[in-house]
Amino acid sequence: MTSPASPDAASVDAVAREAVAREAVAREAVAREAVAREAVAREAVAREALRLIGPDPENWVPPREGVDHNVAIVGGGQTGTTFAFALRRAGVGGVSVIEAAPDERSTGVWLTRARMERLRTPKALPGPELGIAGLSFQSWYEARHGREAYAALASIPRRDWAEYLIWYKDFLRIPVRYGVRLTRIEPAGGVFRLHLEAEGRSFVETARKVLLANGVAGNGGPFVPPVLADNLPRARYAHTADAIDFTALKGKSVAVLGAAASAFDAAATALEAGAAEVHLFARRDGVASVPINRLRGYPGAYDNYPALPDRVRWLQALRFLRAGSTPPPDAVRRVVRFDNFHLHLAAPWTSAREEEGRIVATAAGERFSFDFAIAGTGYFVDPAARPELADVAGHILRWRDRYAPPADERHEGLGAHPYLGLGHEYLEKEPGAAPYLGDIHVYNPGGFVSFGLPIGDVPSFRRDIPSVVARISRDLFLADLDAHERRITGTIAAEFDESLYASAVWRGAKAAAE
Repeated sequence: MTSPASPDAASVDAVAREAVAREAVAREAVAREAVAREAVAREAVAREALRLIGPDPENWVPPREGVDHNVAIVGGGQTGTTFAFALRRAGVGGVSVIEAAPDERSTGVWLTRARMERLRTPKALPGPELGIAGLSFQSWYEARHGREAYAALASIPRRDWAEYLIWYKDFLRIPVRYGVRLTRIEPAGGVFRLHLEAEGRSFVETARKVLLANGVAGNGGPFVPPVLADNLPRARYAHTADAIDFTALKGKSVAVLGAAASAFDAAATALEAGAAEVHLFARRDGVASVPINRLRGYPGAYDNYPALPDRVRWLQALRFLRAGSTPPPDAVRRVVRFDNFHLHLAAPWTSAREEEGRIVATAAGERFSFDFAIAGTGYFVDPAARPELADVAGHILRWRDRYAPPADERHEGLGAHPYLGLGHEYLEKEPGAAPYLGDIHVYNPGGFVSFGLPIGDVPSFRRDIPSVVARISRDLFLADLDAHERRITGTIAAEFDESLYASAVWRGAKAAAE
């Protein structure tokens, strides 16, 4: 009697591999189903939140002949989309959001120029949800990952924040016109002619209000130190605002100028991309580590800051600049773990030139040679530097026009900031010369001296978005006062007639006795 043949090892292995593959497919299917359920749950939470606050009000702004938009929002990132929702909830229709970037993933900084791993702001800070908990990042994240996962977060991962913002825009059905660039704001008899470019063509649209929600460079531009800009070919350096190909820096020697967060983030990204060495040069004799702004984060100072005297606001802005912008501890830890990272203190570049295809620089009396340099030196504010503001910049009131600090407190950069009204509107340098400026609202870092915060970042949302929306609403209402007066003093149908109460009307004691 012969025994049955035993399966060979190859057959056993094949069967095992098939089983493993089937299990993997099954796990993937379960994971996809879980993600789908979480998405449904997330949508349900948000929809319930909207249901509880009631439907959006109807647009109450009367149409005007020859006006395309009541409000044109320039910028379709986190600020522009939040304003679009806030204006909708205020009953202001005719709002158009334009964005120069070609699509939602190219909009803003979070998936483009931002290179930090996590946001700087506390995770629980109020943001785009505008007080509606179901629209908050926390609600979105917990629906996707669970409460325990959110509780475990020290701060918000940058990419998660970017995905949340895309969801926010899509869920609220906020239309953004991508690939549309504003080139000129032309005042024209009570409206603005907005000169736009899209898909290779130029055209004009009109708007009653313009809201500049156009990011960190929206009232100026990236600051590149003259030692770079005046002495090196553009191919040898970049600003952190640029789209830098860090993979091209693999094996290269890189210099980073600056010691704030963006400089450390750029240095870390270069190191992680395989740079041979990265040297970071700071002007100060230490890395700024005192977060001055937190001293005024309590409600009294935060809520009432715009009402402070000019002297106090100027001193607060000056104190911040003198203390320095602090990189978060995790940004510093991210670079110091590399042995090929080198920090130079009290070492501003005093000279630079290109020599045989490399940068030769001098700092703190030493000579260095690099393949590439990155300026992590922040942004300057000057409305005159913005081409789209060329028609109006000369009329804008600046801080240097409004406040004259003592000699030891003067600062050219702070003086160039626009002096904004309480609705973040431009004000006139010469009263009566440019009244239309009150219809351009600034929601970008140009508002720093006036409002004490990096306007456009999340910390500014809770206080300043409602105040800007209230001012826009008020201005539009009063500008159409005749129409609204007719509307509010017009006739309206009665809700009932006298038959509803006729049986209870007292007709005297005699009638009652009968």
